[in-house]
Formats: sequence, structure tokens, C-alpha cells
Amino acid sequence: MSQSARTSRSADYFPEPASPTTVRIIPLGGVEEVGRNMIAVEVGATGDILVFDAGFQFVSEDTAPGVDYILPNTKYLEKNAGRVKGVIITHGHLDHIGGIPFMMPRFGTPPIYTQKLTSVMIQKRQEEYPDVPASEMVIVEVGQSVTIGSTRVKFFPVTHSIPDSMGCSVETPQGNVVISGDLKLDHEDGIPSEREIKTWGEIGKDNNIFLVADSTNAEKDGFSIPESRVIQTLEDIIRTVSGRLIIGTFASQFERMIHIMEAAEKFGKKIVLEGRSIKTNLEIAEKTGLLKVNKEAFIQAQDLGNYPPDKVVILSTGAQGEEFAGLMRIATRQHKHITLNDRDTIVLSSSVIPGNEIAVQKLKDNLYRHNITLIHYRSSDVHSTGHGNTGELVWINKQVHPNFFMPGYGYRSMTTCHAKAVEQSGFPRENIIIADNGTVIDIEEGTRLNVHKQRIPSSPMVVDGFTIGDMQEVVIRDRQSLAKDGMFVIIASVNLKTGKLRKSPDIISRGFVYLRESQSLLNEGRLLIKKTIEDSTRNMNPIDLDYVKNNLTDVMAGFLFSRTNKAPMVIPVLIGM
Repeated sequence: MSQSARTSRSADYFPEPASPTTVRIIPLGGVEEVGRNMIAVEVGATGDILVFDAGFQFVSEDTAPGVDYILPNTKYLEKNAGRVKGVIITHGHLDHIGGIPFMMPRFGTPPIYTQKLTSVMIQKRQEEYPDVPASEMVIVEVGQSVTIGSTRVKFFPVTHSIPDSMGCSVETPQGNVVISGDLKLDHEDGIPSEREIKTWGEIGKDNNIFLVADSTNAEKDGFSIPESRVIQTLEDIIRTVSGRLIIGTFASQFERMIHIMEAAEKFGKKIVLEGRSIKTNLEIAEKTGLLKVNKEAFIQAQDLGNYPPDKVVILSTGAQGEEFAGLMRIATRQHKHITLNDRDTIVLSSSVIPGNEIAVQKLKDNLYRHNITLIHYRSSDVHSTGHGNTGELVWINKQVHPNFFMPGYGYRSMTTCHAKAVEQSGFPRENIIIADNGTVIDIEEGTRLNVHKQRIPSSPMVVDGFTIGDMQEVVIRDRQSLAKDGMFVIIASVNLKTGKLRKSPDIISRGFVYLRESQSLLNEGRLLIKKTIEDSTRNMNPIDLDYVKNNLTDVMAGFLFSRTNKAPMVIPVLIGM
């Protein structure tokens, strides 16, 4: 169908700066996964490089045990740091701002351009990293155009699940590059609102040579549920529920949380906040003037007994089944002040994030042990995505009518579905590029597409404790091996003159077998260790302990696998005496 960026990886490919008649787009992260979003736009006419978003990706313990976050690869920006004039942040979700403290100092800590709420969220997060130099913060507003370096950028409002979300249009002599950010449409039964029609109509008047648009929900047809319907459903539940109400949602759903609090106050109910992130975001909402609820509407969890159950709404984190979040602690009877009973109603006002299915099922099972009433997005309109379905995405593409189009923000399945939907709407297939991270896309004179055969460095970078750098595959592989089959440590003292063992070897097992119940295996293993060491050192002068260790590792790994069908990490420690 469309052009697919099957470009080769190269650890040291850094193309020459774009020519004066070329606009270059490089997705540095976020087009092969959900998360670590970062796009570089290079304007050949000015030499400026503008960066859009700086997010991280949360890590699955199965794929990268011990790693805190996965980041975009910034080596291209580091090499061209003098030309990076600014970083534009489209909104305040962590997959767009989470990497700022880790990445920005690597390419010169350029100024950040964003709206007010997002700036407060970035600054709040920066407080957790006091030793990291902070970028200058430039507050912008939608409808405004700002010159960054020598390049003009226009900001426009988009609908998303967090306030102050925006898209951007980069003005170049060849035409505009439009970056959507995360978005959906405000609509009624598939008819976009007047605001959406006006916003996208204005953008469509420009000469747009390239569009990057959100693909996160592109595997779903039609139009998404409007947030207004979710708000009305939640308000009806708050008004009519007969017992205590507990609502679990994402702390980043500012508008939804605010509407829940306002509805609770409207119907004379007290509000309890459970979870650090909800309390933090409440402070941000108050600071930015988003929240107008009377402080007397809030009570502490320890005071719940002073109010009738039907006069209380508990707003909690943990709808994704996180082990230590509020909802799971309540569900597993680990909360000091909240104990569930059969009069309670719990609303999970979120969908299940891919990868969290087991955790959410465990949460639901634990909740049902209390015989509560559970309402979730599959049974009622209590959640709406912040990302548009294909009907919305195709409508946006037609309004912008760019020369070239790249689906962004999503796994390959999502970007491919987005590309197919746009192509089926009549967009020329040869003008669609499905990119990989690190793909270099040149738009020459606004009319020709040139995809470089090589990619810039694009292997993931990671935050691993205090270390930030390339993902060391050997380290991750060792962690996976330890997590799967454990370790088998052999400690033996070797006489360097005779090659004989001075005593029976010690064995330490962690995560492999329970030693007390494996005496036969250990006895057989000790005999094999003794034989292997002494056979390896026979007629060896001087004795090479490294050779002996390598030989012992191979022999014992084979022995343990043959006896247990498991492959623990074998670590021999030989002490020459």
C-alpha cells in the first residue's frame, strides 16, 4: 500500500543538514510503540531544528526487568545541539513530558514552549530532579504564532483527555508541517462541533505539505464516545447511587476529575481523594484556576464514619490494577480507613491499557469478593478515550489536506490501520509514509518525498537507576534469565599446585531449586564439579582458573538442564590457594 520505511539501522548515520529547499521530519520515538513520543522537524531554509514532545515509555518487567523507563534515542539531537532551537510540548501526559529531566540536558537544555497547565506539570515533575538543570519555560497560547530560532510556529487547540492540549503548525518557505499531538474530535453523533470545524478549517487554508497525526485508536472504526456523554453518565451515577460511591480513574483526566468533584458538591456529597497523583494534580488544577470546588467539600478518609454512606464520593487512583494504588489496597483490605461492603458501588472510569489486562482482572476479582456493585466501560459509558477513531482521523486529514501524510503515535498495527483508512478515503498511497523510529524523511521543494535508506541512531535509551544510556542487551538478557530460571553459584577452593579441591564445593541456589528438597541433585552435582575441575587441571601448569571456570560452566549448565529442564545462570567462583 503506502511507502513503508524499511530502512536499515546504522549506529553512526548522521545525514548532512537539510538543503535550503528541504524540510526534514525525523520521528525519534513513538511510531513503533505507544509512548516515548518525540519528533524532530528540521527547516532547511533556516537550519533550525524544532523538537516536538519528550516523553518516556513505561516498561514491562517481562521485556526489560529492572529498567525504570525507555527513552527516545537523542544522539542525532546531541550531534546537532547547536541547531536545536526549542522543544514544543503538546500536552502534559507522561508519554510526552516524562523524558524531559533525562533527555534535555543531553542536547543543550533548549527552551520549552507549551501552555500553562503543561508548564506547571513539567515544573512539578522537575522538582523530583533538583540536580538536573531546568530549561527556560515559555508559555504560549493557542491561536498564537511564535518565532523559535528563525522559524515561525502556530499553535492550535485540540480535544484530548487533558486540558491545554494543542497541535502545532511549522511554517516553512515550502509549506507547513502540521503536528497533531494526541487528539480526538468533540462531536455529536459523528458531527464535529463548530469549534472543531473552525479550528481545522483555518488550518486547511494553509499550504500544508506534511501531516503527522495520532494513531493510538486507529484500529477502531467510526467515532469515539464523546466525553460529554461520559460526564453526563457519571453525574447521573453520582446523583442516583444509593450507597457509598468509589470512582477509579486516571489522575491525568483533569476535566473528568473536576466534573466529578463539581457534581459531588452539587448533590451535597463529600469528596475523599485517594492516591498521591490525584492529590498532586488537584494542587495543579487549583494553581491553574481549573478547579472551583469549595474546600469544605473535601474530607479525610479517617472521617468517613461521620457521614452517611450515600453522602460520600471517593475518587481514587488504581483503576489499572496497580499493586500499591488506592483501589487495590481497598480491594485487598489493606487500607487503614476504607472497608468495602455490599452497599458500595465502584466505577472504573478508564479502559484497560494494553498489557494491564491481568492486573485489572485481579482488581475486579478482589473487588467482587466484597459483593459490591461494579460499573466499568464495557457495561456503561463511564469512559471515553482521548484518541480519535478512524472516522475522526480521516475527517481531520481531509480538513488539513496535506501533500504527504505520516501516521504517528502508536504501534505498527495502529499506524498501518491509520494509513489504510486514510488511503481508502482517497489519499494517494504513494504520499503516505509509515515510518520507523529514526527514519529520515525529506520533503524537497514541498512536492517530492525522499526517505533515506539509512536510519539515524534509534535503539532505545533507558533510565536504569541513576544510569541513562543505551539499552545493554546483555544486561537485560541476564536479568530475564535470572527472573526465569534463577542462579546456581558454585564456590570451590582449588590447590594451585595439584589442581585438587581442598574441600567439597559450596553451592548457593536462588530462584532455581529449593536446596533442602534437592539433596540428590546437589550430591550428584558436587561429584560432577569435583571431577570436572580436577579433569580440567590435570597436567596443567600453571593452572588457568579462567579456562576451568568456562569449562565448569558449560558442564554444569548441561547437567542441570538435563535433570530439571531449567537453565539457571551458572556462576562458578574458584579460589586458588
